Amino acid sequence: MSTIIKLISPVNGETYIERLALGPDQAREAVARAYAAQPAWAALPLAERIAKVRAGIEALNAMKDDVVSELADQMGRPVRYGGEFGGVNERAGHMLKIAPDALAPTEVECSDRFIREIRREPVGVVFVIAPWNYPFLTAVNTVVPALVAGNAVILKHASQTLLAGERLVAALQQGGVPAEIIQNIVLDHDTTETLIAERSFGFVNFTGSVRGGQAIERAAAGTFTAIGLELGGKDPGYVRADADLDAAVDGLMDGAMFNSGQCCCGIERIYVHESLYDAFVEKAVAWVNAQRLGNPHDPETTMGPMAHRRFADVVRAQVSEAVAQGAKPLIDPARFPADDGGAYLAPQILVDVTHDMRVMREESFGPVVGIMPVRDDAQAIALMNDCDYGLTASIWTMDPDAADEIGSQLQTGTVFMNRCDYLDPALCWTGCKDTGRGAALSNLGYLAVTRPKSYHLKKGTK
Repeated sequence: MSTIIKLISPVNGETYIERLALGPDQAREAVARAYAAQPAWAALPLAERIAKVRAGIEALNAMKDDVVSELADQMGRPVRYGGEFGGVNERAGHMLKIAPDALAPTEVECSDRFIREIRREPVGVVFVIAPWNYPFLTAVNTVVPALVAGNAVILKHASQTLLAGERLVAALQQGGVPAEIIQNIVLDHDTTETLIAERSFGFVNFTGSVRGGQAIERAAAGTFTAIGLELGGKDPGYVRADADLDAAVDGLMDGAMFNSGQCCCGIERIYVHESLYDAFVEKAVAWVNAQRLGNPHDPETTMGPMAHRRFADVVRAQVSEAVAQGAKPLIDPARFPADDGGAYLAPQILVDVTHDMRVMREESFGPVVGIMPVRDDAQAIALMNDCDYGLTASIWTMDPDAADEIGSQLQTGTVFMNRCDYLDPALCWTGCKDTGRGAALSNLGYLAVTRPKSYHLKKGTK
């Protein structure tokens, strides 16, 4: 029996679109088409592949008005933020620019006797399983370098953002990438795991939950398929005594509340030096109270609904448990009348929190943040590391040396100073602990979608 995947819009709780998932045989046929077409794509000059991918990104930009509105309906992001095009262009542009150097052979010797070098070859077909929270940004992290390196790509988007996959693939095909080389397919979980277990791909990239990542690992067990996993975070911010208080409040609260808190590298817990704690909390409350929760199509809305009611319910449960354990909520939900007990959820700040509370340990992925006072750097470091995740950490200080020293002791993938919730495409995007494994973007992003091949050529002698 065929599975119908329904996208329920958080804006009104109604079915927005639905798509028929491919069965196992249909999915295998899609993979077979990709493998058949991939050698010819890889044989094209690198400059030609780059040009076609660049044209595809340009075609996606031409769809901006439609995409922004569709994102509001699919996952609730307010239209005032203009979609994800700034980040898409920055990331794609950087990966296209560095491709010739990143994919160039590593020459060991080129003499009258030997040619010895390491070349990078495509892995064949790359499977990208993209999430709903930033459906274009996260997809291009792997799709762009995979295509440029000469791979075919099978893209599977989350059910909450089905149209994003269709748009991205249509744009890349419009730019000149062959239809067999970039395919968007709709799958259920069972078929996804079946394909991976059958060693259908040279590389699998998954962005999503820890549970989802575990399922991917189980499916790939014994296949020796390379996998990259980014599984979220519980990212901390630390405000030192010498921090610019206003900048710290603006940066960290935006990092906590943007996209209704649905950011892998969003700020979910904040530690403030005791000398600044009261002032920080007061300003943070004022910052949150100035937000406007409402219909994402309203240009005055700064916070839309969460992507699904069940996500909002997770946050509500964490907050309720924390309050029952002694935490104090500082935001009156009555200030946000759009909170309907469903996908629309008022933001919240909690104080008097401890690490015995789920809201300070487990990923919330919603508009709530706990704030704790700390006496010094050592206590802040211990608390920041007291977590099963390790994606990013944000330090607010006027002392770069102190930030460097603190950062060296943090168990995290990226250390920020005086900023947060940002992905620099020139740097490696990675994590540790339950955040997952692998590397995206930067030169290292090309290593994930290629394999090394050594050439040891001894020249003939007369």
